[in-house]
Amino acid sequence: MKLMNRLLTSAAVGLAVSVSSFAALAQTPDNMLVIAHRIDDVTTIDPAESFEFAGADISRNVYGRLVFLDPNDLDAGYKPGLATSWDVSEDGKTITFTMREGVKFHSGNPVRAEDAAFSLQRAVILNKTPAFILNQFGFTAENAAEMIRVEGDKLVITTDKKYATSFLLNCLTATIGGIVDKETVMANAVDGDMGNNWLKTNTAGSGPYILNSWKPNESVTLTSNPDYYRGAPEMERVIVRHVLESASQRLLLERGDIDIARNLNPEDIAGALTADGVKVSDELKGRLMYMSLNQKHPELAKPEVRQAFKYLIDYAGMRDSFLNGQYTIHQNFLPATYLGASTENPFTYNVEKAKELLASAGVENLEIEVGVREAQERIEIGQSFQNAAAQAGIKVNITVGTAKQILSRYRARELDVYLGAWGPDYPDPQTNAGTFAYNPDNSDEANATGLLAWRNSWDTGGLTEKTAAAVQETDRDTRIKMYQEIQSEFRETSPFVVMFQQIEQSALRDNVENWSTGQAITAAAYWQVTK
Repeated sequence: MKLMNRLLTSAAVGLAVSVSSFAALAQTPDNMLVIAHRIDDVTTIDPAESFEFAGADISRNVYGRLVFLDPNDLDAGYKPGLATSWDVSEDGKTITFTMREGVKFHSGNPVRAEDAAFSLQRAVILNKTPAFILNQFGFTAENAAEMIRVEGDKLVITTDKKYATSFLLNCLTATIGGIVDKETVMANAVDGDMGNNWLKTNTAGSGPYILNSWKPNESVTLTSNPDYYRGAPEMERVIVRHVLESASQRLLLERGDIDIARNLNPEDIAGALTADGVKVSDELKGRLMYMSLNQKHPELAKPEVRQAFKYLIDYAGMRDSFLNGQYTIHQNFLPATYLGASTENPFTYNVEKAKELLASAGVENLEIEVGVREAQERIEIGQSFQNAAAQAGIKVNITVGTAKQILSRYRARELDVYLGAWGPDYPDPQTNAGTFAYNPDNSDEANATGLLAWRNSWDTGGLTEKTAAAVQETDRDTRIKMYQEIQSEFRETSPFVVMFQQIEQSALRDNVENWSTGQAITAAAYWQVTK
């Protein structure tokens, strides 16, 4: 997706003059990058467990992977990373990786095929939230050592059936594909946890940055890895400060205390456009804003009610007001730019239509709880829906909490309705199809928290099987058609109200270059930033 930088040249007036004048005296050091960002969703830094947006930023800068996505060439897909090459067997089920020589972990230990095998086996055995990304290839705790193994100095991965090679390689670019230092991790293992407790707050990677400190809900500090095999990053230190309010981020940016503000609302973006020495970048992201209805709730499980909610969203009104310039209407689980993405947006704001659907379902005086993360735009979306729902006779109680609080309840199937965001983990349509429309075991015991369909207790009614078939299809055109058909059925039957796709606007000091938030893969690349 094209990056559009708008360098600001207009002079500030009034108060802005004094602020921008001060900014010239308060620039951050040339070798340091300071970012204001909401990072309250970080619950762990273990690549086998991390599954939140801000956590992905840390992971992608700290850990190397067998293959990686170049933020400057995402159209090319995966490229050689810790593996320099790979060979595929005739039956298409086995891939043999050749490891890059001379690469070291931050500890000084060499990166070996043994570390790569351990990392992937460990992720499968721990079976944390993102494990489904690997488990979809037939890996289990019982067979991981056999299907992911070392042969000489090679890493060999065998899947349960033939998949498109690109699908497996794309999955390995996800956060869970981070390769950890086996010796360091196991030296810190306790009670058979394979180092999980230690890696929640420490790192053992080989990436361009080393974690210096993580203070929950406060800051993350990274220092550059001088031995990084692609060369040490120019920014020797990166500090990410947790700043919740848009206005506060803008003030810090205009004052020169930070280099990048990542969560400015449209009003503050417009205000920043009058500040001297600031520019704005726009990137179409893969992140989707959606609501989901818990199918354990007897009223929300009715098909007519699911559809009614899709008519209680003021899509255009929100896009053109408090979401202006930062979200575009999108009602499909595959983001625009992804293979097979649909452009169909059939739902419009129609309270009378919603009333008809509710009446046909025999639903009246419905009262529900909606869980929302403490983020301005999400709260405003929730309030807009609350007002619309009231017109249809639905009482909406909004519960606002930290990302950790709300996500914990959502993953435990406790919320009536969740309002939040979802970003793809790797650049393949299965990344979203395999969680929105796939749920092979809907029981509580399955605890498949990585699957959004499971979180909402939704038996997909045949979409699971269709999704499983699409991921095995090797013909590109046929696969596109399959995903579009899945999305069409999903729009009409699912308990998901997909509303918007994000356009991330970052406000930067004008000396910051090569900034990328990852575009569709939703993770920032600090290592390429220069001043």
